[in-house]
Amino acid sequence: MKVKTILVSQPEPKLENSPYAKLIEKEKLTVDFRPFIHVEGADSKEVRTQKIDLSKFTAIILTSRNAVDHYFRLAEEMRFKVPDTMKYFCQSEAVAFYLQKYVVYRKRKIYVGQRLLSDLAPNFKKYKNETYLLPSSDSLKPIVPDTLNEYGINWTRGIFYKTVMSDLSDLADVYYDILVFFSPTGIESLFHNFPDFAQNNTRIAAFGSSTIQAAEARGLVVNIKAPTPETPSMTMALQKYIGEVNA
Repeated sequence: MKVKTILVSQPEPKLENSPYAKLIEKEKLTVDFRPFIHVEGADSKEVRTQKIDLSKFTAIILTSRNAVDHYFRLAEEMRFKVPDTMKYFCQSEAVAFYLQKYVVYRKRKIYVGQRLLSDLAPNFKKYKNETYLLPSSDSLKPIVPDTLNEYGINWTRGIFYKTVMSDLSDLADVYYDILVFFSPTGIESLFHNFPDFAQNNTRIAAFGSSTIQAAEARGLVVNIKAPTPETPSMTMALQKYIGEVNA
């Protein structure tokens, strides 16, 4: 069956020349974007119940842009002035770059990994006496605490935001040829909103092994899988599939 419509379970890309825009133009598709999950911030009262005092920490471990946003939001809400001496340990260059939204980069002590938390191992070992805060969501991959514990540093997790399933009830009678997912939570949101969802002729595209496993555990057939050596991005995987079925 040919593909004419796609629903991507993420916010619409802000770049005009995004890979999706090129896919839409090349294949003459209708592609809609709708986040199946969203982030809600914890308030200062919720943070205090976790017995977290921001003034007790000398270093912050930042694994995502959400972590950056919600740390500084709560600091402002709790009237805590982040000191110039604070050290920032960023999991990736993208997170470090985003940090500039809140701090003057050249005046701060910022340590940057390439992609993984383990990239920061030399820095953690060098600054073993710091008191670290890890701002996180309510769901945390086990590899994060395992990695931090491995380095023997003094760290505390703070749940500063949570992932919430979006209300998709307005899509109840809308049909798409392909649904695109990027996380197991997105799959859960689909069935949370539509408990009786039947795949029928809908093709499922899933990015990442955990997303694929979550889809298949729900009885879905994953027709488009990424990343692969041939198609390292979701748009490339979609292009390959659509090029074959629409030929």
